[in-house]
Amino acid sequence: MTDNVHDHSMSIKRSADEAYLIAERDGFALLDITIDEDRLKSTLDNDSCGAFVCFEGRVRNHNNAASVDSLTYYGYEDLAINQGRAIVEEAKKRFEITHAIAIHRIGALEIGDVAVWVGVVSAHRYPAFDACRWILDTIKADIPVWKQEYYEDDSSKWLSNNG
Repeated sequence: MTDNVHDHSMSIKRSADEAYLIAERDGFALLDITIDEDRLKSTLDNDSCGAFVCFEGRVRNHNNAASVDSLTYYGYEDLAINQGRAIVEEAKKRFEITHAIAIHRIGALEIGDVAVWVGVVSAHRYPAFDACRWILDTIKADIPVWKQEYYEDDSSKWLSNNG
């Protein structure tokens, strides 16, 4: 029996509810099912915040000149959670924000699926916009998530999360 060395990095070892609780508490989690944007947004409701900014990164049907059919994200859950927690803590130091939550999907995704969701709340809009972009860019650079894109001609390519 052949065991795919990457099988364990295509799913999380926690339940989805546990992942959402970790995201709410620590600011970051991986998820292997569809991201519930409404649930995340409601978690960030705060009467002291006049600004809510979110980013949804969706799977697109092309990358550079290649037509993309689908992709699979792989990740190391425990390391990703630790690094994600540090990113959100750093964002709270750098920007005047109240809270931030980010979730990155792993597993097989189709065109249009939300792959990453970042939400930030603050008293005012500029810190929320700035922190949201910084969190996303830092997640893409530092979180141990990578992807395999599948193309129309049945070929595939491994890429970093920034690829």
